[in-house]
Amino acid sequence: MNHKYQITIVWSQEDECYLAYLPDFADEIMQPVTHGDTYQSALQNGLDVMEELILQFRAENKSLPVVKLVST
Repeated sequence: MNHKYQITIVWSQEDECYLAYLPDFADEIMQPVTHGDTYQSALQNGLDVMEELILQFRAENKSLPVVKLVST
């Protein structure tokens, strides 16, 4: 899928892994977050969670969140 939603990836010293947040979904459900031992695995896990959330929203006939654009 080619969605325009954000994924924010940060290193967590406490968890000793990368955390991937999906801020565009934060208003719809409790802050969705996943993780990975590498930046790439956190990104892939974030994409997988995003895909599942989109499928869930569609199955429940819920509107997808509005994309929050970042101004540069």
